[in-house]
Amino acid sequence: MVRQTRQKRAVAILFWAAAALPGQNVRPPEEQRMLRAIYKEMVEHNTSYTTGQTTAAAEAIAKRLRDAGFPASDIQVDGAAEHKKNVVVRYRGTGAGKPILLLAHLDVVEAKRTDWEHDPFVLREEGGYFYGRGTGDDKAQASIWLANLIQFRKEGWKPGRDLIAAWTADEEGWGKYNGVSWLLKHHRDWIDAEYCINEGGWGEMSQGRKLMNQVQVSEKTFATFRLEVRNPGGHSSVPVKENAIYRLAQAIEKVSQMEFPPKLNDVTRGYFESMSNLYDGALRADLLSVSRGDAAAIARIAGHSATWNAMLRTTCVATMLDGGHAENALPQSAGVIVNCRVLPNEPVAAVEQALRRAIADEQVRVGFYREEPAQGPASPMREDVMQAARSVTSSMWQGVPVVPIMVMGGTDGMFLRNAGIPTYGIMGLFLDRDDLRFHGLNERIGVKEFYEAQEFLYRLVKQLAR
Repeated sequence: MVRQTRQKRAVAILFWAAAALPGQNVRPPEEQRMLRAIYKEMVEHNTSYTTGQTTAAAEAIAKRLRDAGFPASDIQVDGAAEHKKNVVVRYRGTGAGKPILLLAHLDVVEAKRTDWEHDPFVLREEGGYFYGRGTGDDKAQASIWLANLIQFRKEGWKPGRDLIAAWTADEEGWGKYNGVSWLLKHHRDWIDAEYCINEGGWGEMSQGRKLMNQVQVSEKTFATFRLEVRNPGGHSSVPVKENAIYRLAQAIEKVSQMEFPPKLNDVTRGYFESMSNLYDGALRADLLSVSRGDAAAIARIAGHSATWNAMLRTTCVATMLDGGHAENALPQSAGVIVNCRVLPNEPVAAVEQALRRAIADEQVRVGFYREEPAQGPASPMREDVMQAARSVTSSMWQGVPVVPIMVMGGTDGMFLRNAGIPTYGIMGLFLDRDDLRFHGLNERIGVKEFYEAQEFLYRLVKQLAR
């Protein structure tokens, strides 16, 4: 028994030593265990932006920070509502430079237990993956920020500038409880920074091969519309030709046929040029031609990949339906939610007008489901940020390029950019480009990639704030 115990200790020591060696892509085992415990706690808080709450998760983060020795005066827990609180902490540096903001959101999109194979709010590890709602969007980076800040404090590291970390509410909803908007309005001093590192730029891989590490510098605008038809209704035993559901269905069909013209900007031109270096033959030639604005190549590339199509044009898609009030009554109303992702250089008002023209029916009301969104500028290509991303990427995954991107979705970076805080989406988390499950069923990320992202963000922050 004594001999077996010694052997186990020897194996553990060897494993720790191997993990801690320079050039390894993961943190030591005890840091990984701390991160996993935080991650499990994060995922198992139901923070769904419509049916859940973020306050319990925010308070749990604050407790871990206090337990790690962060002064209570440097930790703020507050928000737009009692159930929608945020947590902000300041890690004190020398003050030689203006702070860097490390941002992650606590809320997640809805996940119905009946749709999932397993409970979406229980972290499950299986087959080399972590499963659960928010495992990728955005509780991986949220957990890593917390674990790494605690580790920095354990080390006694004194950066050249303060680090501010903020875990916020309702990024997915962008409504009245949105944490970043509330903080900018009520407590800008808590999060004011030279720039922000956020989600939105991940690593792309295919069949296990790492293709590129992306830095998000701009994003599409999130614009949601409601299309609605109203009728007097009546008894279902006496149907009439004019039916709210039928008229709405015709409008939805017209929306499904809409295609906005492709438009390139400096970021997407650079992206497609970089992508051309990863392929051979006709696909390589087409990607290079896209970067130069070739219409025929753009059509082929858009048809090749839904992701590439979304980078090339504004898109609108029906996402939610409602209609009728009783099974034995003619519908008095029918509605559909249409979510549009608008290119940075395209006015939202022009998209609304395009919807109206395509539907061409005055009986179909078209209006904003939420208030008209504000569009944000692209972040400048800061050489210190880009160089740090390239340096850390090269040290971990030699030969993998760092590529600036325009993300097809939206993040809280839009609010920060509009407030004069440039924001860069850098995660260091590699995802299979053919199996992206954010917002979808059985959301998952790779276990190996998760722990590599911990190491990547540890090195990146140390380089940026030294």
